[in-house]
Amino acid sequence: IAFAILPNKALSKSFSEKAAKQQREVILHMPMESLGGVNQEEGVLLSTMSATAIIGRLQKALDTVPNAIGLNNHMGSKFTQLSFPLSVTMEFLLEKGLFFVDSRTTRYSKAQRIAQQTGVPNTMRHVFLDHVVELEEIEIQFNRLIELAKKNGYAVGIAHPHPETLHFLQGHLPALEKQQITLSKLSDLFPKYTASIPLLFKD
Repeated sequence: IAFAILPNKALSKSFSEKAAKQQREVILHMPMESLGGVNQEEGVLLSTMSATAIIGRLQKALDTVPNAIGLNNHMGSKFTQLSFPLSVTMEFLLEKGLFFVDSRTTRYSKAQRIAQQTGVPNTMRHVFLDHVVELEEIEIQFNRLIELAKKNGYAVGIAHPHPETLHFLQGHLPALEKQQITLSKLSDLFPKYTASIPLLFKD
């Protein structure tokens, strides 16, 4: 289980360091511009920014999540459709040695394609476990995640640390081994995919 931590918050750095001490993987949950433009976080990447401005915000964000080994997008339904700002972002990740996980907040995302063109190790979210925060719905999505892992050799799930989600996972993750599914580190997907389910918590 990897932890995706929002930057520029009072607890961003301490959460990052605590997770790293527990030998849990940390990635930067980077705010990116949405189509609606509402409820956007501090330090959000905007499509109108220059390359210098994008790099500056990425570096500032990374400084507040010092143990990050990768990055995924928070929101970003607009930003992830645009080639120029994505190219700048991927060049930054390449320079820093970070991988990228496309949260797939829009089916029109170009993020993975541009990551591949840039040479940034990347994958995408296959299932959002708790888009609806109800145990029955979480179970449906969890079973879908298992089916995709068996079909494709791996699958990536994203979830929030809602009490309902935590309760469900505590009861169901131990049973994965009986289904010949391995819960792996997110970084295990790079450079080679394995038959596993990396699970990404975003907060």
